[in-house]
Amino acid sequence: MRKILFTLLALAFAIGLTIPMAMPALAAGITGAIWTTNSTGTVVNQNIYGDKGDVYLNGGPTHSGAPGLPNGYYYVQVTNPNGDTVLGKSIAAVAQVSGGNFFQLYQLVDILYTSSSGFTIKGYDDTTNQGGEYRVWVSQNSAFPANESKTDNFKVKEGGGANPGEINSKLNVIKFYDANANGINDDGQLITGWKISIEDSIDYIRYTPVLIVIDPDTYIVSEFLPVETCWMPTTNTSVSITLAKGDEKTVEFGNLCLGAGGGLTLGFWSNKNGQALFGSDDLALMVSLNLRNANGSNFDPGHYSAFRTWLLGAKATNMAYMLSAQLAAMELNVLNGKVNGNALVYAPGTTSANPLGFATVNALMAEANAELGLHGSTLSGSPYRAYQEALKDALDNANNNKTFVQPTPCSFTFSPP
Repeated sequence: MRKILFTLLALAFAIGLTIPMAMPALAAGITGAIWTTNSTGTVVNQNIYGDKGDVYLNGGPTHSGAPGLPNGYYYVQVTNPNGDTVLGKSIAAVAQVSGGNFFQLYQLVDILYTSSSGFTIKGYDDTTNQGGEYRVWVSQNSAFPANESKTDNFKVKEGGGANPGEINSKLNVIKFYDANANGINDDGQLITGWKISIEDSIDYIRYTPVLIVIDPDTYIVSEFLPVETCWMPTTNTSVSITLAKGDEKTVEFGNLCLGAGGGLTLGFWSNKNGQALFGSDDLALMVSLNLRNANGSNFDPGHYSAFRTWLLGAKATNMAYMLSAQLAAMELNVLNGKVNGNALVYAPGTTSANPLGFATVNALMAEANAELGLHGSTLSGSPYRAYQEALKDALDNANNNKTFVQPTPCSFTFSPP
């Protein structure tokens, strides 16, 4: 809310309106990313400088993971960090974007004109912020409306251009794909382009992997949630980290995505397609399991027709009956090569699941079969019903091909800004 409100204040200043602090903010909608850098562009994520003349503007997909800006020409301005005082601005759209990238590095003191001179002298005024903080804006609209602007924050202070070992600090932020669902960066799959926030008194928006030169301070580093709901975090999504002078520290965020893994439903195994796959080995497997009937008795089918009738009649009045049906379908999926028994699925509430809630299909089936052997009737009020329901849900979701951990990252996007 604070970031959006600041952009509203800048818009108000540009067009001469007064907006009360409680007024609802607008959401920025322009795509792309901008950031400040040095004269060579080699320090992509430098955000602290020793002199205003050291600050250059860059942006677009040439920065690892950053989305491209719309092509065209952009106005540029610098304000104080909350956006309510313009310190300098361009008098024309001077920054060109082509192919999503800035055409060149733009030195801010060369393309801006100071507010104190009535925008006639090159440069930008000093911020009144005690921390030496500034905000740079780009927009194709000279009024810099919130939904048509991109911003980045930076600091200018004595010693700001020094090496991190002397006065500043470095922060690395990486995103890893957690294919084995253990919350540890040990799968060798780093994710490029995941949106993160680094915040102390101001908020830096960046895209992984990040190496940023910043002030010694305590920062809240957070990852954004993607639009796609198939993604799940396997680490904390926000952490506090303190950087002392000369420190270089790393924050890691882990995620995985869920999707298909070959699961086939009760409906498949009760129709002609399932019947075509159902042979003597399938029948023998069903007999070997601890499957239950509605009344809690053992179910040992003598032929496919009996199995089909039983499967179609499965209800959760006795949870053991519905759990049996879902177990039977998954056992057939694995036996017939449709599902890899070593695949990981999301199975919260089961004992075979790891601390993050993931279990292999084989472990989940063994757990369900053992539980059915112990408790064949779990009607309402049964102390085992909730546990069996968790097993049933895990198998049901996997049979419906929803909750398999994908071996590689899925696609992801983020809502603007």
